[in-house]
Amino acid sequence: MKCALLIAMLALAASAAFAGVGDPQTKTDHPWYPGELSCSTFPRLFKTQADLYQRVTGRKADTDEDKALASWFWRNINYFHCTVGREDVWDKGLAKGEPAREYWSGLFGYGFGLCYTTHHQWHGETERLLGPCRGRTVGVAGHTSFEVYLTGGEYGQGKWALLDHDISTVVFTEDGKRLMGLMEISKDMSSVKKSNLTRGWRPGGLHPSDPNTYKRVDYVGYATGYAGVPPMVYLRAGETLRRYLKPGLAGGKTFAYWGINYSAQRGRFGPTRSRTWVNQPEKMYQAKRDCGHRAGQGRFANAVYTYTPDFASGAYKDGVIDEGKDHVTFEWYSPYVVAATPAPAFVNEQYGIHKPGCTNGLVLRGQMTCPVEISTDQGTTWRKAGNARDGLDVTDMVKGHRQYWIRFGAGAGKLVGTHLTMRTLCQCGPCVIPRLEDGLNKVTFEASGRAFISAGPNVDQASAHLVAGKMNSPTVTLELAAPRKAKAVGVYAAARVACGAPPRKSSYNIDYSADGGKTWKPVLKDWQVIQRPPEPKDWWSQTFLMSEAPLDGIVAPVRVRFTNTGRRTFMRAEAHLVYEVPSTSPLKVTFAWKEAGAAGLKTAGRTYRPAAGKPDTSWTIRTGKNVETVWVEYAAE
Repeated sequence: MKCALLIAMLALAASAAFAGVGDPQTKTDHPWYPGELSCSTFPRLFKTQADLYQRVTGRKADTDEDKALASWFWRNINYFHCTVGREDVWDKGLAKGEPAREYWSGLFGYGFGLCYTTHHQWHGETERLLGPCRGRTVGVAGHTSFEVYLTGGEYGQGKWALLDHDISTVVFTEDGKRLMGLMEISKDMSSVKKSNLTRGWRPGGLHPSDPNTYKRVDYVGYATGYAGVPPMVYLRAGETLRRYLKPGLAGGKTFAYWGINYSAQRGRFGPTRSRTWVNQPEKMYQAKRDCGHRAGQGRFANAVYTYTPDFASGAYKDGVIDEGKDHVTFEWYSPYVVAATPAPAFVNEQYGIHKPGCTNGLVLRGQMTCPVEISTDQGTTWRKAGNARDGLDVTDMVKGHRQYWIRFGAGAGKLVGTHLTMRTLCQCGPCVIPRLEDGLNKVTFEASGRAFISAGPNVDQASAHLVAGKMNSPTVTLELAAPRKAKAVGVYAAARVACGAPPRKSSYNIDYSADGGKTWKPVLKDWQVIQRPPEPKDWWSQTFLMSEAPLDGIVAPVRVRFTNTGRRTFMRAEAHLVYEVPSTSPLKVTFAWKEAGAAGLKTAGRTYRPAAGKPDTSWTIRTGKNVETVWVEYAAE
């Protein structure tokens, strides 16, 4: 019943006038941090990693070992060690939530995580880079580490190799011919000090004592994280997205984040890390010492969505999923996570973001007086936010989420002239924002003309789409449709499974149907947990399966079915549809930066009329010396 109602709401949404821009992205030719267009899909990411690795080391990434090291190097300089905020994955409240396990969310929404978090997420990448179950998390003494299974050359048919980016450590054999695995390192801890340094990588790159944790191997986990839908931003007509590389926003004093708060560190509110290669990537290769301690070396960034729908022209329909004479409902999806400023009473607490009274995450502006309701479970339940007013702050209702629906208790006609504006303030990874450097900068722009809609990742968000089976059972079927009668061109699906310890034999399948379940096509076929020795005597008892498939412009609802042969329980399942945005608005891209000798900010802008999937490299920006990129903005007209 809930799913049928949801599909009906999506089908009823107006389809007359589409505008907006689907998936705008840019990159520069910055040598270390070119931006999201260099890393927002795995093919783009792997090319960027290989090119960077060859430029820095002189080696091509054409063997398992070099591909793995290129990936590890890139992760070291783009992701730092720090505690993320909990997400309400299980629909039991933030207190019982957990960090995101999904790769793209971790990279784009955070850019940081503890060892446990980042190494689970990294499975999403290594699974694509090397193959199924070619990576595994490893529990060692007080730490969660990571290994990859390498083949060819000195590795023969295959050997496990330590690849720990959280404490910036790889260990080579004394002769430098291959990387060592944790089982062999733990048996001879002197191998860390004997690691051959001629390849340019130091064990304990963040601190020399870090590898002491390898003295004991406790357990391994296979496919303990996953990658879902790639990061895409859909900007509706009248919407802007401005990303700030440093915390504080325009005035430098608005600290909104989703992670631990280290306010004691000289007023640096929010997540931060003193020991990391982030923002000093040029020092890592052939380093003569560890990265060093520098307060605030790694910090979070912010992404601010500002949406003013045009009710007079009908352009507001770009973001509508349901409307009637007495209401209008907008959707919002993002690869970034809604941030929060803790209430004054909790501003100095480490996790004040989890307490009530937070602000700045979602704020309404305008002269509206109608009732406002919020849903974070795909319209299954609604929370009343009171009557709309200028400055109404509903952060507590959406914080820590990457999607929400907002319903205004007035028809579009009554909202004309109210200047309704929705500002959603997010946290984002700082290293995926394009940066400028001194001199001439070439900017590449591309918009795929696509957006996504999700059933998940949270249990309540996926459960709104259940049509068969149930969570915590051996079979789950979800159904969802692209909004506004758009054409679905891709499906992404993933599930968390209680696989057992050790993993019990089972084949896992994901299928989709576009005809109400009459016929099915595979998304993932006969996937299994592949164990490779040597192993310790314990295993993590859960695993993730994930895959994607192209769709041929489907307008009808799409069902996604999860099954397995071993009667293993799907703890939660999720599905995402990628759909076409039929037409696009002009999009203005603006860079703002500081440079030596210039008072205040300098800016440069360019307006594009995007052609889907066609990169534009015609724009160049000339800057002065000592350039510091402050923000980058996309504005859909």
